[in-house]
Amino acid sequence: MAGRSVVVGVGHYLPERVVPNSEFEKTLDTTDEWIRTRSGIERRHFAADDETTSDLATKAAEAALADAGLEADDIDAIILATSTADLTFPSAATMVQARLGMTKGFAFDVQAVCAGFVFALSNANALIVSGQAKRVLVIGAETFSRIMDWTDRSTCVLFGDGAGALVLEAQDGAGTAQDRGILATDLNSDGRYRDLLYVDGGVSTQSTGHLRMQGNQVFRHAVEKLAKTAETALSHVGLSSADVDWIVPHQANIRIIQGTAKKMGLPMENVVVTVQDHGNTSAASIPLALSVGKERGQIKPGDLIVTEAIGGGLAWGAVVLRW
Repeated sequence: MAGRSVVVGVGHYLPERVVPNSEFEKTLDTTDEWIRTRSGIERRHFAADDETTSDLATKAAEAALADAGLEADDIDAIILATSTADLTFPSAATMVQARLGMTKGFAFDVQAVCAGFVFALSNANALIVSGQAKRVLVIGAETFSRIMDWTDRSTCVLFGDGAGALVLEAQDGAGTAQDRGILATDLNSDGRYRDLLYVDGGVSTQSTGHLRMQGNQVFRHAVEKLAKTAETALSHVGLSSADVDWIVPHQANIRIIQGTAKKMGLPMENVVVTVQDHGNTSAASIPLALSVGKERGQIKPGDLIVTEAIGGGLAWGAVVLRW
């Protein structure tokens, strides 16, 4: 028998304020058509002034727990992927832990920017497989609207706020690729590419900073690296793209999503796409898309799913799981 980390619940939360592309036409030299054709984004959600990352994360976590039919104290650990935590410390994860009323176990944040949820899932899987936790709540939550340069039309139209969460539970499997749960992971980073996507500030540099991106360069790296990490993860369990029911990619840009699917030899009918409604929500985008995909009736029990993401660092990776 093999220990597997099986998804038993999923949920998401989006702030109330919806911002259509047309809203940017008032302040920037841009158009709805320009944003749509280059990114696939039509609208995104922005957090309210008094709404923080831990607020969004808590609501997504509550939805995932409800979906799983579990209480907060059924959870052993919380891993929250974010680059926009409420405070320098403590972690947003411990804030969620308190808000949920979870009085045991442990909670911590993971920071791998847009790849954060893949890194968090991989860490959660390792905790479960090694016997350190039976159930882990894995959350991706971001308020990227807080780090936008509203004069930079190439970046500020791309990002949105939101949160997604799922509950992983230790279950026995046969040790084959037919098992439910996480089957394989592949993580990568290369700090030499730091200048392609970063925030020009932080605690140690005594400023908050804004997001900066060399979009063309990020695009060039993204398609190649995303397809490769997905194929590497699949190969760990003797699977290939032909076995995949759904790609649930990081929702950064429809062109990257299309390019990656093409490189993997899969049609867009096999891709869960939410970028048009949410924009790039960084670490929140994959769990958001998983939750929406389930809600839409796309993702069903037994489906083989590949999630892949790339973000600042550069950091990138993939997780193969059976729903």
